[in-house]
Amino acid sequence: MRGVLADDAIVRLLGLRTFPRDAVEDAVRAAADVLPEAARRALAGEGLGGLGEALLLEGQFGPDHFVLPPARRLYYRLRPLLPAGARALLRRRVVSREAAAGPLRWPVEERFVVFAEQVRAALEASGTERAAPWWPDDRACAVVLTHDVEGPFGLSRLLDLLALEQTRGLSSSVSFVGGTYRVPDSLLHELRAAGFEVALHGWRHDGRLFESRARFHRRLPAMNARLREWGSVGFRSPMTHREPSWMQDLAVEWDSSFFDTDPFEPMPGGVMTVWPYVMGRFVELPYTLPQDHTLIETLGETGPRIWLEKLDFLTAHRGMALVNTHPDYLCRGRTALYEEFLDELVRLPQSWHALPREVAGWVRERWEGPPAAGPPRDAAPRPASRAAGSQAARR
Repeated sequence: MRGVLADDAIVRLLGLRTFPRDAVEDAVRAAADVLPEAARRALAGEGLGGLGEALLLEGQFGPDHFVLPPARRLYYRLRPLLPAGARALLRRRVVSREAAAGPLRWPVEERFVVFAEQVRAALEASGTERAAPWWPDDRACAVVLTHDVEGPFGLSRLLDLLALEQTRGLSSSVSFVGGTYRVPDSLLHELRAAGFEVALHGWRHDGRLFESRARFHRRLPAMNARLREWGSVGFRSPMTHREPSWMQDLAVEWDSSFFDTDPFEPMPGGVMTVWPYVMGRFVELPYTLPQDHTLIETLGETGPRIWLEKLDFLTAHRGMALVNTHPDYLCRGRTALYEEFLDELVRLPQSWHALPREVAGWVRERWEGPPAAGPPRDAAPRPASRAAGSQAARR
């Protein structure tokens, strides 16, 4: 996967471009003891570039990390024949067993965050410069709401879910599957007019997009055509299957198929960072809060406890709180969980509530040079939050 990530990606991610390279390298090596052993080995053998690949491209998990094993490929071929109840039972048993042996901690994987803060603090202690702020106007955190619509039921209940956000002065990004169900033009227009973003959720929700490079590239022209048709600039892969080098051919500005840590996904692992970064031709926005189906279907949670505990961690460290939910799951009598979570979001002080495309624009500016004082210059004006007392108004 050489060439996907800039050699100085770690430097740029941490906002340290204005510091001398040798000083950054010294600070990184001094703080690296907190990182996993595979990441430390990559740093020792290949320097900052190797560390970036080990973490931000998940190279620490080995060369076959993004290859679906034969049993998993067989499952996705048979999946359409399995009753929904059987699929749910199989997921709970298999995924829970695999998650217990996951390589990263969950739901909070703090090691990269501790590393990043130590590096920035060490360099700033010299007193000559300050690391670039994580967010516009040095906001305390970024909050990004996203949804994936898996099928017709989710499509039919989507507006009910989005209304819960609108009443709180919030909006989100909605990802539709490109080749499974029809998305009316009127719905796309309505979403954009209301301040929402539209993205692509693959071509089929069948778990086979990354079965092989040939299959991915057979579907690629149709996916890129749908992106152009919808005027969309974002992508999330079904089931978060992913392969960074193949994905460079997607005509997008941002992707959110990666995560900081998630042992419950078909390709478990994670990039460990709670901040976005540039991955080749697009900005990667890793989701940092557990997906709703993990909480509801796998763990049997009935409230937002795990979300709120992780949110405390993210806000304490100026991270990005990016959550991905599904009307297909929440709109089956479980919206109270989401409403309680939203109520907590609008109470966050000094947070930046933004759409994915806005965060991607900010990251590009921050990545390429000293960031501007505010949000990206081309960001559309955002409506102020209607939540009483909230300081989380969009820029």
